Amino acid sequence: MTYRAPVAEMAFTLRHVAGLDRAIAEGLHGDLSDDLVDTILDEAGRFANDVVAPLNKVGDRHGTPLKDGVVTMPPGYREAYRAWTEGGWNALPGPVEYGGQGLPILLNAACIEMWNSAAMAFGLGPLLTAGGVEALSRHGSEELRARYLEKLVSGEWTATMNLTEPQAGSDLSVMRTRAEPVGDGSFRISGEKIYITWGEHDLTDNIVHLVLARLPDAPPGTRGISLFLVPKVLPDGTRNALKCAGIEHKLGIHGSPTCTMVYDGATGWLVGEANRGLACMFTMMNNARLGVGLQGVAIAERAYQQALSYARDRRQGRAAAATEGASAIIDHPDVQRMLLTMKALTGASRGICYLTAEALDRAHRAQDEAARRAAQARASLLTPVAKAFSTDIGIEVASLGIQVHGGMGFVEETGAAQHLRDARIAAIYEGTNGIQAIDLVTRKLPLENGAVVRGQIAAMRLVAERVLKEGGPGFGHTAPRLRETIEALDRATGYLLKALGSNRPDEALAGATPYLRLFGLAQGGTCLAQAALAAHAAVGAGDGDPAHPARIALARFFAENLATASRGLEETVTGGAGFLQDGALALAG
Repeated sequence: MTYRAPVAEMAFTLRHVAGLDRAIAEGLHGDLSDDLVDTILDEAGRFANDVVAPLNKVGDRHGTPLKDGVVTMPPGYREAYRAWTEGGWNALPGPVEYGGQGLPILLNAACIEMWNSAAMAFGLGPLLTAGGVEALSRHGSEELRARYLEKLVSGEWTATMNLTEPQAGSDLSVMRTRAEPVGDGSFRISGEKIYITWGEHDLTDNIVHLVLARLPDAPPGTRGISLFLVPKVLPDGTRNALKCAGIEHKLGIHGSPTCTMVYDGATGWLVGEANRGLACMFTMMNNARLGVGLQGVAIAERAYQQALSYARDRRQGRAAAATEGASAIIDHPDVQRMLLTMKALTGASRGICYLTAEALDRAHRAQDEAARRAAQARASLLTPVAKAFSTDIGIEVASLGIQVHGGMGFVEETGAAQHLRDARIAAIYEGTNGIQAIDLVTRKLPLENGAVVRGQIAAMRLVAERVLKEGGPGFGHTAPRLRETIEALDRATGYLLKALGSNRPDEALAGATPYLRLFGLAQGGTCLAQAALAAHAAVGAGDGDPAHPARIALARFFAENLATASRGLEETVTGGAGFLQDGALALAG
């Protein structure tokens, strides 16, 4: 089954959950109109469906072979990438002064979802280029911006992010790559980096590597890391002293080259301040973390579409209401439960990611400094949730998709297995989901002494109150179940803030991952409830769109069947630290 971009559902979420219509009405996005938004989404959907989606299986089967230092991308990638850049899709959110269209991050988030649903391996490269544009725009010198940004914004060149080394995974304090000053403003970069996505390919003439390295007099640890721009091809047209020394043989995303890069005195230029490279790189990483969260949504959406199509066609067993013959498996209650779980988790994670993108837009575009600061704090709080919850969901939904297919899901011919293989990396790269949970609990909850997270919980409560007051019988027990989830989140938040304030960090860290899941259930359920309220209002106004009752039913299913896990998660957060002592004994045994 081929992918069809769910443009109508995406547009509904953009407007009624993330608040794009409100932002347009407030003038945050210039002359952007609803009609233009619809046109962009429709065109992106067509491109994703017709041009990118056919590459998914091709890339998985062909891979990215390396020969004599050159990576050959899968058949069709070059033509698709050229059409993609010529269509202006790479430039969509880019700065106008360098040829970008300056459109909202939120609108581009929907497009990122489409590219990655269509073919995640194809969508990975542009995702990193967008992060490179952000990092250079904010931290690059005027000379570097003038030399590189226009070609990166257009997509004529791509960018990479070089952090990891063989001995330094998530712990960058032990990084060894060196940068020696030459005396003319440039540096000689020497070292080895691993897991470099799109580090070498044959789609563009140049690749701009953003590389973390240490200066000779750098202080130890992460305080002594600087960021350097190291191009594959130097400004004079000669090849730089760097090469791809190997390609990883991976579980999934076979159409995306994951490279070992060797820098042998390569010429590079400092980005930002010396010994402040990690702060510069985090600009790129935070951009990428939202993008990776959207990859989780994307894989979940494609896995759901394929499972739904298969369940409608596959006939096996007789459903209780059937009178004769085999029934389509979608008529069996357990298959319905799996499909509804897939759809509800996908919609919830989409809402969280779009909310995060909207907060980033306001952080850049709000009319006063206080509003920009508040939006940035909200984006900071939501980013680890968007990344980790959504990528966990991508894995779970892809796994359920295989289960719906039964034995046919376990073989490669149907394509269901590829979704799970591709999805599995998203919970690992750009900071493992455990690291995201630690970031959420230790750095984001204490923001403004807990005021940021309390404000987000208060906003969730308002939605639950609206469901109670405005929702009809079709909402079932959505309001009470949603309120229970939000209150569980509130109590768990209070416990963690107290543990951090009482210098009991291990207790907070022990509950970090279940807390992030609880946050995702509360925020995701709230997003679905917002969509349901908008659908309920539309039905009341005479709108007969059949998608509206489905949105109400989906919010109810999530609240009554998935959000109920919040009670156990709260108990794990507040009472689960005992495993730190007893678990150590168990592991020793």
